[in-house]
Amino acid sequence: MDFTLNDDQKMILELVDEVSEKEFAPRADEVSAKGEFPAENIKKLAELDLFGITIPEEYGGLGMDYLTWTLVSERISRACTTTGLIFGTNLLCTYPLLQFGNEEQKKKYLPPLAKGETLGAFALTEPEAGSDAGNVQTTAIKEKDSYVLDGTKIFITNGEVAGTYIIIANMDRARGPRGLTAFIVEKGNPGFTFGQHFDKMGLSALPNVELIFDNCRIPSENLLHKEKRGFRVAMRTFAAGRIGVGIGALGVAEAAFEKAKEYSKERVQFGRSISSFQAIQHILADMATGIETAKYLLYRGAWLLDQNKPFEKISSMGKLYASEVAMKVATKAVQVFGGYGYTKDYPVERYMREAKLFEIIEGTSEIQRGVIANFILKE
Repeated sequence: MDFTLNDDQKMILELVDEVSEKEFAPRADEVSAKGEFPAENIKKLAELDLFGITIPEEYGGLGMDYLTWTLVSERISRACTTTGLIFGTNLLCTYPLLQFGNEEQKKKYLPPLAKGETLGAFALTEPEAGSDAGNVQTTAIKEKDSYVLDGTKIFITNGEVAGTYIIIANMDRARGPRGLTAFIVEKGNPGFTFGQHFDKMGLSALPNVELIFDNCRIPSENLLHKEKRGFRVAMRTFAAGRIGVGIGALGVAEAAFEKAKEYSKERVQFGRSISSFQAIQHILADMATGIETAKYLLYRGAWLLDQNKPFEKISSMGKLYASEVAMKVATKAVQVFGGYGYTKDYPVERYMREAKLFEIIEGTSEIQRGVIANFILKE
């Protein structure tokens, strides 16, 4: 593996660094405090064509690789976690369209997603189907040239702000995962409405919304892949999405580490900066080591994906490790700041609240360990 950047990657990353540092990072605390969707940030990402990084040029994208997408997502997430997650969630819609969509579906749905004219979302989670991904209760019934969806999804990121949704429903609940089917549903489709907006510990500006399907009729051409093959669509999408979630966690860890490092140099106790104390040095060393290790796993996962090689085990490892590193680093950053770290005068308390989400979404740490164990025991 060679992670040396080419000229195109350097150019795009320099642009993303500039925008992230000058526009996204200064607004991150305000975005969190007000709980308002960062529309200006999303508009800027669309203007730079960043939503289309992995989408082929014939569908309006830049036709670049997933490693480049990973590097871009890392920088956005480091500056503003909310913006990074909105950006990353778009991949959960574009990836299954690219992998499983037919030519007509790709031509219709990918161009507006690539241009940022609309956002995407992916919906599997329900009250009874979280870690138990096969226990989807939302039903899909075939009626002539259409399907009728009924049920409820919860905790759906980009819910309500997205225009295109990949929905996992069950055509045969007696068969569990083998009855799952994937559909493309557009915002505004009759019978498709939005319910509760979940009030969370952190990331208050990140849309996590309940989706309600009540006799929602969609045309048969909106079937994604094949009937009763939706579990495969979901698992492949989650595998790719775990790289994105891991990168979001990495961004939080990097931001918390930089703040702790800077503060340790400025804070004076016993007549010298606290960075001169071995206890603080060891904390910073552990932070940096964890971040670099997580970075390697996630970059490698993206590289394997680009090479069309098995990447699922590494993506789970990367997501697991990065999410737990983010929580450890954010917690230790608060410790470095001492009493000030527990106040909202500094962003480290926000990082600590934001980091926790990454140990839960896209498969909890416990689920990731099970996934990884399954892979290594089959090898």
